[in-house]
Amino acid sequence: MHIETLQMFCNVARRQSFSRGALESNVTQSAASQAIRLLEEYLGVRLFDRSKRPLGLTPEGERFYRACRELLEGFDRARAELSRHQRRIAGTIRVAAIYSVGLHAMGARMQNFRMVHPEARVRLECLHPEEGVQAVLDDSVDVGVLSYPPANRALTVVPLQHEPMLLVCPPGHPLARRPRARLAELAGEPYVHFDGDLAVRKAVDRAFRQAGVRPQVVMEFDNVESIKQAVSTGTGVSILPEPARQKELALGTLVALPIEGEPIVRPIALIYRRGKPLNPTIERFIELLRGGEELPAAPAAPPPGMAG
Repeated sequence: MHIETLQMFCNVARRQSFSRGALESNVTQSAASQAIRLLEEYLGVRLFDRSKRPLGLTPEGERFYRACRELLEGFDRARAELSRHQRRIAGTIRVAAIYSVGLHAMGARMQNFRMVHPEARVRLECLHPEEGVQAVLDDSVDVGVLSYPPANRALTVVPLQHEPMLLVCPPGHPLARRPRARLAELAGEPYVHFDGDLAVRKAVDRAFRQAGVRPQVVMEFDNVESIKQAVSTGTGVSILPEPARQKELALGTLVALPIEGEPIVRPIALIYRRGKPLNPTIERFIELLRGGEELPAAPAAPPPGMAG
């Protein structure tokens, strides 16, 4: 029995899927299934109820999962302590980020980190905000980067920056000729909004209520990229974080205007599980993210269904 087998078992249990757990463990699904089967034979119990969809743990599997988590956390603490004495920057950091941050900032920072620390690797996964928080709590990632970090006693929150929110519209829109915009000018204006369950949506709605403004919401999306696409085709206007629209400004497909009055900002923070042992590599990566240097916008656009 190897530590990698126990980690694979935890990955499959957490993901409730042999295929997703195998992918996280960097092995094939057949290899993961065989390893779990051998583990069950070794222990003499069934760990998974394979009749359930999604895959579920048996009562024995639940107890073994809790024991494995404690064992792996102890192993991580011991490894972090050894690394701290050696101060070696190496190994893989697992990062979950919301899509707008992952696409528009993390790529450049990961490249910078690799250039300075060639023995280190950063594995980035873009997730919906709630999924990112859960991944941190489940320890399937080391750190998460998201907007509007939740108040959770199980998390340590490291503020990174505040992104200004600007009004965006297509170049031919009447507001595009203004040096700045007022929220009052959006009353009844076709508006492309974030989905109602996202914190950024709640923040923008709060600003609208304070200004006594009710725009005409014509579309809702859970990600910045889809909103930008809708705005650029003339569907409506929107309010988006400043770094997320740099590419479109350069191409001339969008115009961005500062908003008069109290600024609307989107806080970006890093989170990790409280009490998690941080090795020197993770600590150095957090220091890099806290540097706050300006980074270029990434040219890629995500597939549908990505939250930001």
